[in-house]
Amino acid sequence: MQSVRQIAETIVAREGGYVNDPDDPGGATNFGVTIGTMRRLGLDLTGDGRVNIADVRALSREDAVDVFITHYFERPRIAELPKSLQPSVFDMYVNAGGNAVKILQRLLREMGHDISIDGAIGPQTIRAAEISARQAPANFADAYGIARRNYYFRLADRRAASRKYARTRAGGKGGWIKRAEDFISPKYHLRETLNNMAFGMRKLSIAARVHGTSRFVAAFATILPRSPDFRQIPPSSIFARGRGWRAP
Repeated sequence: MQSVRQIAETIVAREGGYVNDPDDPGGATNFGVTIGTMRRLGLDLTGDGRVNIADVRALSREDAVDVFITHYFERPRIAELPKSLQPSVFDMYVNAGGNAVKILQRLLREMGHDISIDGAIGPQTIRAAEISARQAPANFADAYGIARRNYYFRLADRRAASRKYARTRAGGKGGWIKRAEDFISPKYHLRETLNNMAFGMRKLSIAARVHGTSRFVAAFATILPRSPDFRQIPPSSIFARGRGWRAP
């Protein structure tokens, strides 16, 4: 089992160094720590009385690891979740903040737990996660990972500038999807070819609506997601398999 510091070091390595992508709402980022986070924490590394891009560039790898452990693992109470969930929720919290917890809470509600979806880990969320982990110890982390992957696809569908993070220009897996699948068992990974087909069908459906031929293309587009080979599996069904029964 990896230590928290080892997990944080892996996250920092995955995030990479300095980048300032205009399509990334986070703005200037170094080792995964955004300029917004540094301003919120008052990390004036250059000592000039303000936090700006120069401070982001000055952030070291060790600084980033310490920020993640303190502010993205300990303070959000991820340490109180089941061990199997901690690496994926921690990684997602770095990537998406409180949405990482909301994904978990929505999943727990699908599993029958009456909890609030507020993005904060409290006694209800901890208790529900513990129960679910005991019921399906081999599947719970996969269910969360798939819910996370589906979140990325929905986000990409809503925000055009973010689509490159979910799908490449050729329709293959983008960085977000590969990142989510680092925490999902290989048997539940999307197949690259079918993922390309699904992306192509989505574009065809959009074009069909514009040109008035939606009936045929929309009908054909429904076939692919129903195929057992198309691994956009509802996360609650993975949990159900772990409990020994098949979801409808």
